[in-house]
Amino acid sequence: MTAKIKLATVSLAGCFGCHMSFLDIDERLLTLLELVEFDRSPIDDIKHCGPCDVGLIEGGICNAENVHVLREFRKNCKTLVAVGACAVNGGLPAQRNHLDLGDILQEVYQTSLGLAPGSAIPNDPELPLPLNKVHPIHEVVKIDYFLPGCPPSADAIWKFLTDLIAGRTPALGHGLLHYD
Repeated sequence: MTAKIKLATVSLAGCFGCHMSFLDIDERLLTLLELVEFDRSPIDDIKHCGPCDVGLIEGGICNAENVHVLREFRKNCKTLVAVGACAVNGGLPAQRNHLDLGDILQEVYQTSLGLAPGSAIPNDPELPLPLNKVHPIHEVVKIDYFLPGCPPSADAIWKFLTDLIAGRTPALGHGLLHYD
């Protein structure tokens, strides 16, 4: 029997929609389990990634913790795949990039209607420091493959993974890539 490929996933700044599409491969998850061993995923809830063959990462980079997680993930994954618009180009979180971070924090935590008197911008060492801009992951680490979409469909994820596992260069034809 051939050794199973080790597969890990992680989510950074985004909506977790790409992981939901991954889970939407439904009963094909059982087939996938015959081909891969999960190291970190929404299925097993492991928080740290060990050495893996393939890493799927969704979300952009908006804070210092995202940078740390991404670099650790890259270090442990032979092949790294940027999944979804947030990982590929910053996605919706990057829409704040044209605004000043200080102004955003002040409005959200101090000047918006309905805030309690004396509301303040959170300042706790447990909170990751926000970056001035949201970045796509290829600006921080080398990416081997890009799987675009918002989110990519379950069928696109399935086709991509089965090609990769079979040793083929993933190729998504017409009908599998959607930008809506």
